[in-house]
Amino acid sequence: MKEKPFVAGNWKMNKTVKEAVELVNALRKESNNLDEVEISVFPPYTALSEVRRALEGSPIQLGAQNLFWEEKGAYTGEISALMLSDLGCKYVIIGHSERRENFAETDFTANKKIKAALRNRLIPILCVGESLEERKKEETTKKIENQIKVGLEGISKEELSRIIIAYEPIWAIGTGLTATPEQAQQVHYFIKEKLKEKYGNEARSYAIIYGGSVKPENTFSLLRERDIEGALVGGASLEAKSFVEIIKEAIRGYKDKK
Repeated sequence: MKEKPFVAGNWKMNKTVKEAVELVNALRKESNNLDEVEISVFPPYTALSEVRRALEGSPIQLGAQNLFWEEKGAYTGEISALMLSDLGCKYVIIGHSERRENFAETDFTANKKIKAALRNRLIPILCVGESLEERKKEETTKKIENQIKVGLEGISKEELSRIIIAYEPIWAIGTGLTATPEQAQQVHYFIKEKLKEKYGNEARSYAIIYGGSVKPENTFSLLRERDIEGALVGGASLEAKSFVEIIKEAIRGYKDKK
């Protein structure tokens, strides 16, 4: 288990540059003395540079929402891992369900992106999760196992230690629905066991975080579960007050682990 919970704010396609800087400034003011948690924000590409400047001197880390697996070339509209690293990003989200559903991304492309991120000293956050139909058919573990198997193909034990996995049930993203702490814990435990099978006991210590309609009201109960070590927050990270409340509840839940 990580020493501190990891809380990430995925802003998705929101915030102009001005709005992004205002949010970061408010977040810095609200989140003073929160040294018991790792915090990161994931603005849109257009705001990355200005947000980096606004974060100088702050423990809050910068991340990007996506990347392309090639370092340069004729790939109109894409951003490389090298460019993100040069901008000062530490993290990058890979394989988010919205990318899979809306832009036809797959486990295979996620694998290529993870490798590109690692080559450029970025920490990939690999998103996995099942649809409501798959859950109803009791295919959750089958879906997750395949996403992990393909997404981590060719990844060494040392490289795995630099990867964060985010369990985001598709049916809970932007719907207001949230997996119960028990449901989330079951999947987190399953993921850790699968990693253990392939990489050994040490793999159980690697970070698995939860995402899917995370709110101040449910963060404590989620983070106090044994194998939930952080949160990937969507809409609630777009307002400093709610995001800071989530951060505080994450700390409180982490200290009260079952």
